[in-house]
Amino acid sequence: MTTLPPPTLRLHIDRAALAHNWRALDALSGSARAGAAVKANCYGLGVETCVPVLREAGCRDFFVAHWSEVPAVLRHVPAEQVAVLHGPIDAGEAAYARSARVRPVIDSLRQARLWLESGGGPCNLMVDTGINRLGISPADLSDPAVQQLEIEVLMSHLACADEDSAMNARQLDAFRSCRSAVRHKEASLANSAGIALGGDYGFDLTRPGLALYGGIPRSELAGDIRQVAYPEARVIQCRGIEAGETVGYNATFTAPGAMRIGVVSLGYADGILRSWAGAHFTHGECRLPILGKVSMDMIVLDLSDAEDVGEGDWVALPYHLPDAAQQTLLSQYELLTILGHRFG
Repeated sequence: MTTLPPPTLRLHIDRAALAHNWRALDALSGSARAGAAVKANCYGLGVETCVPVLREAGCRDFFVAHWSEVPAVLRHVPAEQVAVLHGPIDAGEAAYARSARVRPVIDSLRQARLWLESGGGPCNLMVDTGINRLGISPADLSDPAVQQLEIEVLMSHLACADEDSAMNARQLDAFRSCRSAVRHKEASLANSAGIALGGDYGFDLTRPGLALYGGIPRSELAGDIRQVAYPEARVIQCRGIEAGETVGYNATFTAPGAMRIGVVSLGYADGILRSWAGAHFTHGECRLPILGKVSMDMIVLDLSDAEDVGEGDWVALPYHLPDAAQQTLLSQYELLTILGHRFG
């Protein structure tokens, strides 16, 4: 059998930019050190690509959400550097944590008791200071089960760090109060946006995610964070259409005159949703407007001003996350994590 040809779409990851972003966030963390949220396959950009870069840049604390995400990360970093945010919900997950020697993040009294019953050991503890997702109530920190935990990092999570919200200060005060209620070695509160709130939020360890991968959750970070992800696709067909002809589903674009158009092998199955309609691709300095609706596997471009673009050529989708968020009305988080699995 002949060799499988390479995909006609690719996601270029700028490894130098990723390393730069971690170092910048580590510096902005002040006396704290920066970890890295590598959950959801490094926000869709790939554990196999991103974790080695982060490790070599100096990162020593890695956070995943699901237990199923652990093995891929362990191929690159020691188990004691990995924490699992969802914690153990049954004896099997607790046993796996002990066997793999990764650190569970205990999120409830039930999980605290389950972890102790399994034999216990080093763990992190999430305390809820107002986001009302995962996390133990501050009132339950005095529970004997919590007091028996061997807590490496006491954690909480900011709900509104990407906004100038009074809730940020309320959560900071609440977290400070929790620190005296339970024994722990280190404390961690700030995510990417929290780092931009200043040194008071840093404590011992920050947990950036979005900003590592090129997201800018607060304007204060704009000068420090570089774009990491660059989607590209090949032109698989060029053709001419005449005035009055339409393009794509529901005929939402009608040619005002004779035009040259091209079809690229990228679509909403790859995370490029129909909200990209009206945007453009680029080929060098040339802008190639999107015509009509995005299809599952194809997007049609206006090549009228790009006579040099032909079948087989690569074109790029501008993916600077703040700009892309304005274009699509998707969050920067969604723009990263919805990228599909067909990219080469």
